Amino acid sequence: MVDRSLIGRGTLTRQTLADRVVVVTGAGGGIGFEAARALCWLGARVIVAEIERHRGRAAAARLNEAFGSGAATYVRTDVGSRRSVRRLARRATRAYGHVDAVLNNATIARLGAVQEVPIRAWDASYRVNLRGPVLLARAFLPEMLRRGHGVFVCVLSLGTAYMGAYEALKAAQIHLAHTLAAELEGTGVSAFSIGPGFVPTETALSSLPKLAASMGVETDELRATLVGQTISAEAAGAGFAAAIALAERYRDQEISSLQVLHDAGIALSNEGQAPTRTFGADTFEQIRAAAQRVRETLAEQSAGWADRSIFERQWLIRTFRSRAGMPVEGWLEALARLERAAAEQDAAGVTAFRASLDALAGYYAYLGEMAKGYAKDAAEREEQLAIVRGWQEDVEALAGVLEEE
Repeated sequence: MVDRSLIGRGTLTRQTLADRVVVVTGAGGGIGFEAARALCWLGARVIVAEIERHRGRAAAARLNEAFGSGAATYVRTDVGSRRSVRRLARRATRAYGHVDAVLNNATIARLGAVQEVPIRAWDASYRVNLRGPVLLARAFLPEMLRRGHGVFVCVLSLGTAYMGAYEALKAAQIHLAHTLAAELEGTGVSAFSIGPGFVPTETALSSLPKLAASMGVETDELRATLVGQTISAEAAGAGFAAAIALAERYRDQEISSLQVLHDAGIALSNEGQAPTRTFGADTFEQIRAAAQRVRETLAEQSAGWADRSIFERQWLIRTFRSRAGMPVEGWLEALARLERAAAEQDAAGVTAFRASLDALAGYYAYLGEMAKGYAKDAAEREEQLAIVRGWQEDVEALAGVLEEE
């Protein structure tokens, strides 16, 4: 089982996280267990923070059997309880002296229209999906800051109608990660959020008919829309583990397991995934050149932010992130990966590009609207608008060539 682990197919090694200690909440099964398993393969010691005793003990036992005694420790944890999280921190400190990373995997989900889901279900979702990560941040970040090293990972989800009692609180984790990243800048502690994609677990599959009925579509139709996001629990968990290993590059970003697996050199089979598209040599070159133009423009713009006042700079950073869908560093990294993949004629790498170019084009459209109010002179205003339209058109051209074949 160990030698066949998906995490071992890429560039990461058995020593990548040697002697690191990672808390994984909700690690008794599913993605959480697979993340814990991949972390153990990478050399980390894992604390299985699980509320259900039987699942938690069984998970830790399986990990110790596979990776040796001491690879995993089970601590019963109710992430929504301040007392329970404090106990987790004490147990972790006694056992290992410190914690290097926290993965906020624990979650609960409740389907239904906003007005139909009982308020107690909203409260329960808040307790696990937001209060829990805040309690964990309060419990573990002070020691990470003292040591000048650490990783704090939130798990994101941005969904659709009839999932508000789950998605609204998961979206709040995204903003929590952004807030922490800003507060932790320059400390050596990284914070970011990661989404697993759609994992066809028994629970997830059983919920599809109800969700489809609420949306007024057939179950097969809904399932078809998820094909491009579908990923196995092992792959999702491996992506979570790899993200911790590569944490420095993901600070203040919203990423996906698929993106991280690609960064770690881990190729997935096409089963259950959107097929890798084919591109001609000319198209690869068009993609490379277009990605380079967009990246260089964005790099020049963001470099100029440093010359602004601190308040204006913060406004620019927040505005970009909210309009473009992720921080500028994430965009620059994503565009650089796309550029490299196109230069190497790597179809899988090009296909793996999942950043929303529509969102980036929308950001430039917003800049255009703002420019109309700033420049009073008509000639100057038209000049500025032409420049911004050029930026937007470059993004739209890149989107167009990616969609051509």
